[in-house]
Amino acid sequence: MSYMLGVYVVVAFVALVLYKLVLHVWSISTTPLRHLPGPPSKSLLWGNNETIKKEEHSVVQERWAAEYGQTIAYQGAFGRWHLWTMDPRALHHVLTHPAVYKRSVASRFVLSRLLGPGLLVTEDEQHKQQRRVLSPAFGPAQVRALTEVFVDKSNELRDCLLAEVSRAGDGASARVDANAWLTRATLDIIGLAGFGHDFASLTPAGRENELGGAMATLFTAPHAQNGRSGRFVSFLQATFPLLRLFKTEGNRRSERAQAAMRRIGMRLIAEKKAAILEEKGSGGGGGVERKDITERDLLTLLIRANMATDIPESQRLTDDEVLAQVPTFIVAGHETTSTATTWALFALAQRPHVQSKLREELLGSPTDSPTMDELNALPYLDAVVRETLRFHSPVPKLRREVFRDDVIPVDTPYTDRHGRVRSYIEIRKGDTVNIPILAINRRKELWGEDAHEFRPERWENIPEAAGSVPGVWANLLTFSGGHRACIGFRFSIVETKALLFALIRGFEFELAVPAGDIEKRSAVVTHPVVVGPDGKAKRSLPVIIKPVRA
Repeated sequence: MSYMLGVYVVVAFVALVLYKLVLHVWSISTTPLRHLPGPPSKSLLWGNNETIKKEEHSVVQERWAAEYGQTIAYQGAFGRWHLWTMDPRALHHVLTHPAVYKRSVASRFVLSRLLGPGLLVTEDEQHKQQRRVLSPAFGPAQVRALTEVFVDKSNELRDCLLAEVSRAGDGASARVDANAWLTRATLDIIGLAGFGHDFASLTPAGRENELGGAMATLFTAPHAQNGRSGRFVSFLQATFPLLRLFKTEGNRRSERAQAAMRRIGMRLIAEKKAAILEEKGSGGGGGVERKDITERDLLTLLIRANMATDIPESQRLTDDEVLAQVPTFIVAGHETTSTATTWALFALAQRPHVQSKLREELLGSPTDSPTMDELNALPYLDAVVRETLRFHSPVPKLRREVFRDDVIPVDTPYTDRHGRVRSYIEIRKGDTVNIPILAINRRKELWGEDAHEFRPERWENIPEAAGSVPGVWANLLTFSGGHRACIGFRFSIVETKALLFALIRGFEFELAVPAGDIEKRSAVVTHPVVVGPDGKAKRSLPVIIKPVRA
């Protein structure tokens, strides 16, 4: 009996694989994208993926755009066609039709294992409802209230680096890993701003905390730890749900880390609920109401809103949805901001004149603890942050799958492979669209001939053409656009300004290795890495810091 059951399972699985294979072959053989101009495929199995991976994100596609036009298609793994366009009208259409252009089922599966049903994973009505509930927590008033947290932790980071200089011997300079220190600082910031909890990552005792270990495991397991074979296994499990029953070591590591994340999240939620009830009880009893929402950290705002008796059911989240926001807040408010600030230091360390000009402005401030309004009133700091997020966008591209046939309009007509001039792009369910964030941010037709140079002064006079970029902030695609634009962009911008305010006032920065030794490596976020003599890449930005003698 068990033998026959096993046979049936194998037969069913083989039939499913053959069915999906036939569908895949039919899809790539009939999609209208195959008529678009673009480069020939380099590999039957991997398409042009290996060519793309050898260079910085978007550089290859930028070269293809120069050769074939701004609207092209190329083949990726297993022959799948990818639309890649820098046409603003086409991008606006994709970003404003979230019901058609979504994360693929496979990528949602991978992300859900990391984050649960949080804002970065959900789609359709569930996403709209979560965003509606979360939006007030990321508004200008909330960010203004949290700026003190950003500034205090930035100053604590400055003091930690001063201690590193003191320990270095001569007291004049020290070599540090800027990326590692910024990662610790932003984890502490999201801990306090997100949950009212200090992870104390900047202190020796706090650097090995359970949450940090769990996050590190989640973002390296299972595929990143095992190279291409691990990525292939992840792809198979995402494509064929039955294979998820067979656990790899990477799967088990992820599950242990998820369990730790859930345990920590549930503890934080329980502590918040208890504190809210105790506070309300000591103040006269009765149910929690909207007016009682006075705490400023994001998690407390969500829990109070869920507990409030005068808030309708449509404005509440389930306990699982609240729990899912814990890793979502950490990822969105930790990884991207630490990476953006790291790239700002990388750019400033190579341009002493820009660094000096910025320091002069910052030293003119009469306080070490500026408010949000005082930070936003510093024009050159604002220009440096904008230029960093333009030139070194932490997320270089987004990928969306097409969930129903569509026609995408374009501003600039293109000529297809058959010589026909087209004013629209036909696209079919199952095709893939790449939103080229970095390429749009550095496009010469929008930003001028010096678009591939880091020059904060460009923000004194923004080119008129840049106004066509369908982004949510500063004529950039860095925070995306449309209905799924980054909800926390104000949070990230002010946090980055607070970090740079403290660091550039406190230190002179120079690279500790030649700039050519620092490479960009991307998963979702683009990190700086240093490749050692053994060929292994380590995420790092080694810099020499010298205290500023004001």
